[in-house]
Amino acid sequence: PKQRRRRHGHIATSVQRPPIARTAPPKREMMNAAARLGASRMAAPALAAATITLYSVAPHDYARCSAPGVDVKAVKQSIADVIEDDQEKRGDGTSLIGTFVRLAWHCAGTYSKEDGSGGSDGARMRFNPEASWGANAGLGVARGALEPVKEKHPDISYADLYTLAGVVAVEESGGPAVPFRLGRQDMESGESSPPDGRLPDADKGSRTSTVRHVRDVFYRMGFDDREIVALLGAHALGRCHTTRSGYWGPWTFAENTFSNEYFRLLVEERWSPKMTHDGKPWEGPDQFEDSTGKLMMLPSDMILIQDPEFKKVVELYAKDEDAFFADFAKAFSKLLELGVPFPSAAKPWYKFW
Repeated sequence: PKQRRRRHGHIATSVQRPPIARTAPPKREMMNAAARLGASRMAAPALAAATITLYSVAPHDYARCSAPGVDVKAVKQSIADVIEDDQEKRGDGTSLIGTFVRLAWHCAGTYSKEDGSGGSDGARMRFNPEASWGANAGLGVARGALEPVKEKHPDISYADLYTLAGVVAVEESGGPAVPFRLGRQDMESGESSPPDGRLPDADKGSRTSTVRHVRDVFYRMGFDDREIVALLGAHALGRCHTTRSGYWGPWTFAENTFSNEYFRLLVEERWSPKMTHDGKPWEGPDQFEDSTGKLMMLPSDMILIQDPEFKKVVELYAKDEDAFFADFAKAFSKLLELGVPFPSAAKPWYKFW
């Protein structure tokens, strides 16, 4: 059987500096090699559509809650295998890592502390209206890719599976261990879905409006400024697709490696508005690019160095990866538990690594 193998490695960047030293375990080198050798290669525009045809979500009569005896380690291994097998099929340096993080994020990011609605409980993204929200475009790929895992481990709820996939993606890409516990249940429809518009937008038309929007979204969930910056550090993973969000490109040259590189690039690179793409005028939404034209930042990324309070945290994380990892693990675990009616706090807190 395949064994879990963490991916670490040096990060290729556009700024010359000594490589970040990492200790690479002997297993699961495929993903790390792709991050190093194929990080700057472009994903085919038809990738989303092509991937969708590989998976299909079939209706099943699964239990609404995860069974007590679910082997979380075995489920995590199955998710890791899906990530690796999918990347081998793609062969272009992209993977499901960033997409799985986004899936978990968007399942939980609808929470409101004002009335307790939304959050990761329910797995309502399987149904409309959430399945068809613009903010969730392309996530059918992630949900479909996890269907074989659900079939292999039918006792885990979809809600636990979707959030656990985000945890596995972070850990498999070299990120911190994220505390996780079971307890999310599956709803039978999307009738209890919160209203659309609760997930963060990339741009609200001006710096001031975008800063206010980002804070409004995260404050609504109960996060502070430091937690906001830590969570946005997940943009170290994955890329934007014009076929989904309209934006284009990865945030770093190592989109399958979790690191503080996103923050270092924000601070050290020169970012300018994107004007062209493949030799033609850029006709997509406003975004920024580095000096090579191969990396991108969204307006909601740029505010992290434009707002004084956010910038303090960005500068800290750019220098101290350990601080970022510690803060991210806590904030991401907190995010994934929003809206979940876990048992009394008097009962043990189980952490699965």
